[in-house]
Amino acid sequence: MGVKEPNKRPDDERRGRLRVARRVVVKVGTTTVTGPQGELCKERVEPIVGAIARLMADGRQVVLVSSGAIGLGRNLLGLHHSRLHDMVTKQACAAVGQSLLMEAYKNLFAACGVRVAQVLLTEGDFTNWGRYTNLRRTIERLLRFKVLPIVNENDTVSTRELESVASRTRNAPFSDNDRLAALVMSGLEADALVLLTNVDGLLGRSVSETGGTSSERAWSEVIPLIEEVTGELKNLAAGPSPSGRGGMITKLEAAEIAMNCGGTAVIANGQSPNILDRIFAGDQVGTAFLPTRRIRGKRRWIAYAAEVRGRAVVDEGAQQAITQGKASLLVSGVVRIDGPFSPMDVVSVVDRTGNEFARGIADCASHEAEEGVAKKSPRSAKGRRGATSRVLMRRDNIVLLQES
Repeated sequence: MGVKEPNKRPDDERRGRLRVARRVVVKVGTTTVTGPQGELCKERVEPIVGAIARLMADGRQVVLVSSGAIGLGRNLLGLHHSRLHDMVTKQACAAVGQSLLMEAYKNLFAACGVRVAQVLLTEGDFTNWGRYTNLRRTIERLLRFKVLPIVNENDTVSTRELESVASRTRNAPFSDNDRLAALVMSGLEADALVLLTNVDGLLGRSVSETGGTSSERAWSEVIPLIEEVTGELKNLAAGPSPSGRGGMITKLEAAEIAMNCGGTAVIANGQSPNILDRIFAGDQVGTAFLPTRRIRGKRRWIAYAAEVRGRAVVDEGAQQAITQGKASLLVSGVVRIDGPFSPMDVVSVVDRTGNEFARGIADCASHEAEEGVAKKSPRSAKGRRGATSRVLMRRDNIVLLQES
């Protein structure tokens, strides 16, 4: 369901939504938090701390997702010039650096009269519905106490975020702090997600990339407003930065999650003066992403946080029944089952070409579905399926990933 305000221009909608946003998630990247040697960059961090304190004094609830632990640990251990290819060394740096990061934040926020709490998360805190629900309750209680939750992945025990970009799977609930921030924003049903990085926003294609002339130089400027994340936009995104682990593509993915959860996202330069104050005053800075629809409650978890265990390849009739008829998925509409899954696992639903258009909670195990596919009755002359076909996914447990 769309959530746009039809009588407002996009610029006005952006300004209005950010001015009234009451619950916000702010993510700061490694290049903002740390300097060239991995040391804490107080010149960049202190203004952000002050801005968050002002947002909280204004009655807004704020959650901070912060990178930088590995850089700080690397600096303390004297590994400035070493390439951290070894997973265990990265985890050791994270263990050392996380305490340094929290100590720095504790002191900086204390000077502004703000109390902080450390929230370290692993993938299981998102993929398990019970733990996901408990996480939301805990953070909401902290917000009620007017405490600032500072979130990071627990790199000491979790390796998902530390893996190389090439090794990450599409179905991973999160693999970097950009997506982690988006999932926190989604779980808390926050109004806005701000991703602070070392560039001014999403840039258009440069002259050198297009092979064009100086007359096309405007394409290298920041794109101020985005209402849909398209394949063309994703092609504009660069790979991960040398010191960070995400890059612009993960920020686009995070922004898209925010948009589909009814929130507004902003990618902006964390080094710009008064950047958070300007964003929430409604100034046109960075790249803003307007909400497209609002997936609620457990459906958000199915769409973005849950780990996908397998997939069901369906025929055209089943796809149409799900996307247009709002029907359950019957085994009779399944062409093939890929990968093992159990009842209550989240399973991907794809068409014959492999395009994923939905996800849902399985009503039965994969071997039972496979048996049903093998035994399903042929279509009658009228084109109807057998009346006793088993339900693989019930309608209220299916989420469409694409607008029909």
